[in-house]
Amino acid sequence: MLCLERLAPHDPRFPLSGPELAEIFDGLTALFGLAAEEVSLRIVDDREMAGLNSRFMHCLGPTNILSFPTHEPGLLGDLVLSAETLARETFLYNQDPYEYTMRLLAHGLLHLAGYDHGPEMDALTEQAVSTLGGGDLTRNTNA
Repeated sequence: MLCLERLAPHDPRFPLSGPELAEIFDGLTALFGLAAEEVSLRIVDDREMAGLNSRFMHCLGPTNILSFPTHEPGLLGDLVLSAETLARETFLYNQDPYEYTMRLLAHGLLHLAGYDHGPEMDALTEQAVSTLGGGDLTRNTNA
């Protein structure tokens, strides 16, 4: 179950709608066997993300996504995603916003599920994007 908190209903820095986010989230949690878990997703700006990154990770500047696992039954944890960093990285890396958002959410969910950075986590992330981004989810492209 996804609990979504956004900066604004139609923040121009965030390219996806609430239904598109829910679609990505539902696909990822089903694929990872986490569908019964509750996850909070907060979408923030770079200023707030930089503060969180400094406070909790002891790193300077914003990052794209942070994961805060919990240890309560049925509650997987919290994800914080920077709308500005997502938009910037989508442009810089010439990524499709839908698939890049999926990649970041997969990365964050895997951290919540206990995975650390490494080949296994990278492979699971890419498998998810390949499986779900390959047509299993419908998406609105306004090209």
